[in-house]
Amino acid sequence: MKTKIFILLLASTILGLTTNELQACTSLLAGKNATTDGSTLITYAADAHTLYGALKFIPAATHNAGDMREVRDWDTNKHWGFIPEQEQTYKVIGNMNEHQLTITESTWTCKEELVDTTGIIDYGSLIYITLQRAKTAREAIAIMTNLVAKYGYNSHGESFSIGDPNEIWIMEMCGKGGKEKGAVWVAHRIPDDCITGHANAPRIHKFPLNDKDNCIYSKDVISFARKMKYFNGKDEDFDFAKAYGFWDYLAYRGCDARVWAFFNRYCTGMEKYLPYIDGEENAEILPLYVKPDKKVNVRDMQNMMRDHFEGTPLDMTKDAGSKIFWDSPYRFRPMNFDVDGKTYFNERAIATQQTAFVLVSQMRSWLPNEIGGIHWFGVDDAATNVFVPMYCCLTSAPKSYDAMTADLYNFSLESAFWVNNWVANQAYGRYSLMIGDILKVQKSLEDSFEQNMSFIEAEAARLHKESPQKAIEYLTNYSHFVAEKATTSYRKLGEYLLVKYLDGNRKKEENGQFKRNEDGLPVQPDFPGYNQEYYNSIAKDAGDRLKMKF
Repeated sequence: MKTKIFILLLASTILGLTTNELQACTSLLAGKNATTDGSTLITYAADAHTLYGALKFIPAATHNAGDMREVRDWDTNKHWGFIPEQEQTYKVIGNMNEHQLTITESTWTCKEELVDTTGIIDYGSLIYITLQRAKTAREAIAIMTNLVAKYGYNSHGESFSIGDPNEIWIMEMCGKGGKEKGAVWVAHRIPDDCITGHANAPRIHKFPLNDKDNCIYSKDVISFARKMKYFNGKDEDFDFAKAYGFWDYLAYRGCDARVWAFFNRYCTGMEKYLPYIDGEENAEILPLYVKPDKKVNVRDMQNMMRDHFEGTPLDMTKDAGSKIFWDSPYRFRPMNFDVDGKTYFNERAIATQQTAFVLVSQMRSWLPNEIGGIHWFGVDDAATNVFVPMYCCLTSAPKSYDAMTADLYNFSLESAFWVNNWVANQAYGRYSLMIGDILKVQKSLEDSFEQNMSFIEAEAARLHKESPQKAIEYLTNYSHFVAEKATTSYRKLGEYLLVKYLDGNRKKEENGQFKRNEDGLPVQPDFPGYNQEYYNSIAKDAGDRLKMKF
């Protein structure tokens, strides 16, 4: 009989490291022959409880010999040190640069003794330094691995999504605990007709040792594991994820389950991996990538980032936890809890309330970089926010998405992050009542962005022939316009939700307006109350105490 690999009591260990102290993120990828238009696509949800959602903007720059760049930890802002600047650095919009190169990540818990506190490069700094210096995915991999070899790597384990208009890669890395300088790592190219993903657990298990076109790795990735007594078999049997990762039940159920959800939506036969994501011993490992039954597009990837396991055995709207808040797929932290000496957990879906920002990077090889790279960007929970097109040629971040507009401790209705949070947090307690109102506005905005693309890009292409700078100015103005349109629309949506659902009631509507009586006053609202499951539980708990006597 199959047994769990680790007892559930260990769940709190990875929870403490992965979802509290470390960024707990999801990244999904699609190769150019797996997409409907030939784009390469990378998604990213930056999920953290202390991160303000804003669009990073780093201008291109020319540096003098001897100029130094300060390295500060992306998570904590701690000063690590300085490294020499590159003579020419590139513009960065979010997690994409002006050459359509995209880099995202998800953190996983490596063996504790491998964290190198002597290194000065953390995973976030590694991403943004590389985006300023590389043009292609392969060049990015070379720069990233050279940086950590020279300056040391001080983060936990990391999976990086690295893509350009032609290729997508996953690279996984962890430090050597200060025992030796640098890091151990593997970079695997994903076939053009396949999709993949990673979500806070290492995904590269066995890998080809003699395919340098599609798989490259540090020269000591196996020998260092032998030295640390993590592995003693034949080289061809080496498993990077098992050697360097820390595996407990939630590494399967809380992490790889999110990747499984992506595969399951677009590829048949994925139910055979349910035993694996439930942590069963000797279960077949979830593959690094799969070929989808149908090609995906940008909207598919956006909607996948909104997934709560709907329609699967893990559906978060079907268990008792959803009934208190009107079929809500959300579970507030902590993720695990104890009852009668046993430890239980809540599912961890791709869409989650503590998302700071989320994106879909679209990279297109047949267009000039200024037009080809779109950073579809949203702030807060992907399920309730709006993906707005930010072209990679922008000369500034829109005000509502700018990091200087507000912060995590200062609310502002000028901030897209705070406006989106206002909308989402109104819905969390009465989800099925409100979510339809939110999705109506969300879909209207995203439909308009999609419908306008052909016109906007045709005009940008015409201007580009005259002067690339004209196209840059045009697309900057457009991205700023739609960003402010989305923020204004959601500000009005927040006001509407507050009025409509005030005090647990639901105001009646007619012809798009709140209904009034013949004398102009508000009519009596609906009293939606609670769902039947809630009432059943109250009756069972209260017994005769709340029972009507007459």
